[in-house]
Amino acid sequence: MALGVFDGVHLGHRLVLKAAVSKARVINGTAVAVTFYPHPQKEQSLYSLQHRLRLIAELGIDVCVVINFSPAFAKIKAEDFIRKILVEKLGARSIYVGKNFRFGRHAGGDCRLLEKFSGECNYVLKVFKVLKIDHRLISSSRIRKLIIKGKLATAQKLLSRPVTVLGTVIKGISLAGKLGFPTANINPHHEILPPSGVYAVRAVLGGRALGAVCNIGRKPTVLRGRNSAEKHIEVYIFNFSKNIYGKNLEVQFVKKIRDEKKLPTLEHLARLIAKDVKKAKNILYF
Repeated sequence: MALGVFDGVHLGHRLVLKAAVSKARVINGTAVAVTFYPHPQKEQSLYSLQHRLRLIAELGIDVCVVINFSPAFAKIKAEDFIRKILVEKLGARSIYVGKNFRFGRHAGGDCRLLEKFSGECNYVLKVFKVLKIDHRLISSSRIRKLIIKGKLATAQKLLSRPVTVLGTVIKGISLAGKLGFPTANINPHHEILPPSGVYAVRAVLGGRALGAVCNIGRKPTVLRGRNSAEKHIEVYIFNFSKNIYGKNLEVQFVKKIRDEKKLPTLEHLARLIAKDVKKAKNILYF
């Protein structure tokens, strides 16, 4: 059992989760992740729950138990969480956890308490130290700040994979198609977004990664005052024409191409998008 919030499923989280998977395979057991939603510290999540579960599953976890972090659950004593939930309900035999994990009423439980109860409750405890990169701890809050500031290369290093956004494809105003670049408009699943701008990205659909350009912003040239306070996400996938309305699309950010610009005409916009596409292809394919 891997135990934690695992918001972001970053490099430190992946170490814990993959170790649990390896142990389960050796003993022919079940690799279980136990996580919590909403965030116990009431922080804005890096990823939606659906996105987090997808990332956890990709690491080989067999079962993910999502505990509703309600006011009632928050009142459970740490000792009762160990005995009644981890052991009696979930049958934990090996518990893998990060050194800084806290649990139970007023966050009163920690690794020392888990160690104390290991003999009584008949489980083996493995504690993982908190990883550092560039002499600083890897944490979801640090990654969150990096993404918001647009420092995607550093965030990718801490995540051990590209910065991504998961969302559902929705109908837009269909103007991009008339300019020769039909886009998929994305409704993100309550995720942290990079700053406005144009990016070379990979659009992951049904397990397949496709080259694309993504624009995040307020579309000042197109909307000209309409919905100007709302951020939009649209993705132009190269050589792609299928109807994907209602499907989930994961956007993997590779590199920022430019900031968003307000242009005098739609013709100027079409020419600039053509340049963006050329730059993105050079980034992705060369």
